[in-house]
Parts: sequence; structure tokens; C-alpha cells
Amino acid sequence: MKNSMIWLIVLPYLFLSSTYAAAQTDEVYIIEVADAISPGTAEFVSVGIKTAEEKGAACIIIELDTPGGLAESMRKIVQSILNSRVPVVVYVSPSGARAASAGVMITMAADIAAMAPGTNIGAAHPVGAGGKDIDGKMSEKVINDMVAHAKSVAESRGRNIKWVEEAIRDSVSVTEKEALQENVIDLVATDMDDLIKQINGREIKDKGLLKLDNPKKVVLEETLRTKILKTISDPNIAYILMMIGLAGLYFELSHPGAIFPGVIGGICLILAFFALQTLPVNYAGILLIALAILFFIMEMKITSYGLLSVAGVVCLLLGSLMLFRGTSPDMKLSWSVLLPTTILVSGFFVVVAGLVFRAQVSKPATGYKGLVGEVGIVKKALAPEGKVFVHGELWNAVARESIAENTKVRVVKAAGLVLEVEPAEGGPDSR
Repeated sequence: MKNSMIWLIVLPYLFLSSTYAAAQTDEVYIIEVADAISPGTAEFVSVGIKTAEEKGAACIIIELDTPGGLAESMRKIVQSILNSRVPVVVYVSPSGARAASAGVMITMAADIAAMAPGTNIGAAHPVGAGGKDIDGKMSEKVINDMVAHAKSVAESRGRNIKWVEEAIRDSVSVTEKEALQENVIDLVATDMDDLIKQINGREIKDKGLLKLDNPKKVVLEETLRTKILKTISDPNIAYILMMIGLAGLYFELSHPGAIFPGVIGGICLILAFFALQTLPVNYAGILLIALAILFFIMEMKITSYGLLSVAGVVCLLLGSLMLFRGTSPDMKLSWSVLLPTTILVSGFFVVVAGLVFRAQVSKPATGYKGLVGEVGIVKKALAPEGKVFVHGELWNAVARESIAENTKVRVVKAAGLVLEVEPAEGGPDSR
């Protein structure tokens, strides 16, 4: 009974393994990453690895040249590499390329790590947004967390744990020859063909033997979605897009028919939500920002003497601070972006709300309502019907009492094409 239970557990795994092995081809998938590590890059690499798995590729090669990037995005890439069912090769190339900061961790996570001549790897000390150093206890916390992660990855791949820690704590950087001597990488290859030739026949732990006698190279291209995401997925850019979007829609709602602000606002808001889906968003921050917009709208309808505007500004600031929940500093909004944006957007909302409220309480200047309260001259005696001259036009008019010609009257009501008038208080007779 016990043996049968074991077989029931083991057989599905054996079946999946044999299915993948049978589906394997001689294709080598290649992903070119020559940019900072961002949510767009992470999605591109993750989708590429999944595609290679689905197609049964022999292996996937990530051609890497990066100055570093977002820690959260780097972790997503490392996780995809470590959990890949196909062998993953990270190749720092071409000559002159580097695997700095987040690139170190990506390289260390590979089943096979390689570098081209004239390249370097290292300098993985974490920095905050804008490349600024992290101060105080936060610096110690971030560094210790990254060191623990790096050591775990390096140990799982049998690489130099001590060097990885030095690269993070002391920003150590080495050439490809030094990296090979320090057991940071597995080999040095002059180009892609040389790399494929050297890894052919290598045994990959838990993934079998690489058979690349006559490989077919398939280069995965970035989709339009990935290109857009790479451009806008910075937390600061996503935040600015969201604020522009909200401001545009708010203006359109308060001034219907303006069209252009509404169109721009809608586009920016959609792009912002597209970027936010890849970022660690705190929904409390979004709710506070939505509450701020509600307060600004209420300011147009309710006489609060500015209290609702103050509440809106406070909610907007708190929501902006809480918008992203990433633990790494590069997932925080930069103060140089947050404060000016909050001040400008809050000021915009307050001014528009004030203009709308003033327009609502002011006397209409056009149409029938604009005639109410205006003073005119009786041109044909009202008994009780007659004609009056108001606003440069001759109108049919009625009055509750008889009023002689050339008498000043004030309009009290407008219905259809007939005005109801009364003698103007204190208005002298012009006869």
C-alpha cells in the first residue's frame, strides 16, 4: 500500500520529465538585454523563458549588458531563471559590456555563466532612487538582505560566495579572466558561436545533457508592449502619468466639452495603470488618492471654506507616500518628483474647484436667466401686456399692474419669449 502511494506521487513527475525530454529540440533561444533592469525587462525575460519551455528549446541564452536596475525586477528575473525547466545561460557580451549591480545576481543565477573578452562584472552595492546612497539603518537592512539572497543563489549554483558578498558590500568588480579564476563564471567565450560550442555536451544539474551539435538560433524580439512598459515602468514616471491622467479627467468633468484634457487624461491614466500592474502597488495609497479626488469634487458642490481642499491635499500626499510598497529604495517615489507633483496637482485641483464654485454662485450673464434683474424701458404701455426694450432687444412683456411708456422696469422672470417686469425701485420716470 505504501509503495503504491509512492508510485502515485512519483509517476506524474516522471511523465512530465519524459514529455519535456521528448519535446526537446535543437533550438537555442537568445534574449538580448542591453539596458537597465526594469519591470519591462523582467517581463521580457520571464516570457522568453516560458516560451523556450513551451517550445522545448535545448537552452536559452541571455546576452547581458546592463548597468544594473531595480532590485524587485532583478529578483523576478532570478526567480524565473532558478525555476526554469530549460537550461539558462547568461552571457555577458559583447566586448565592452558589463554585468553591474543587478546584473551580478542575474549572472550568478544562471545554470552556465559566461563572459566575453573585455567585459567586467561586479559593483553590486545597492543604491537608492537616482543613484543616491542609502542612509542609516535602511542601508544596513537592504545590504544584508541582498547579501543573504546572493549567497543563497551562489551556493545553489556552486559559485564563489565570498566574492559575491564583497561585490555587494564593497562594490568589488573584476574582469572576465579574474571572474573565471575566482569561480564567479564558468567560461570565457569570444562570441555566440564559441559559447554554443563550449557548452555543447555539458551536463546541467537536474536538466540533463546539452546536445548542441547542429543548433538553430532563435532570437526573441521585444514586443511593442515590452517596449512601452520599459519606458514607463519607472515608479516616478508611472506616478506622474497617473497624476496627469487624474488632472485631465477632473478638468473634463468640471468643464464638459473641453475634450482635449479628457483625451490626454484618459491616455495617461491607461498608461499609468499599465505600468502599475508590474510594480508593487499599495492599494491603500490608490484609495487615498481616489479619496483626495472625491474631496476636490465635493469642494465644487459644497461651501466648506477650503476645508475639503485641505483634506484633499493631505490625502493626496499620504496616498503618494504609500503608493508603492516595495522594500527596496528604488521602489520608492523620489522626493524631487513627489513634492513638486503633489503641489502642482493639488494647486490645479483647488483652482479649478474654486472657478467652478464661483461660476455656480454667480449670476448668469447669458440666456433667459441672464435677463432676470436687468433694467429696461417700456416702449409700449403695459396694461398688462406691452413691449419693453432690454439688453438692446425689444421684448414682449407683462406686468401685474399698468405701467406707462418710457418708464424704467426691472425683469423679474423670463418665460418663453415673454418677460415679466415690475417698476424699477427708485427708477425715475423718463418722460
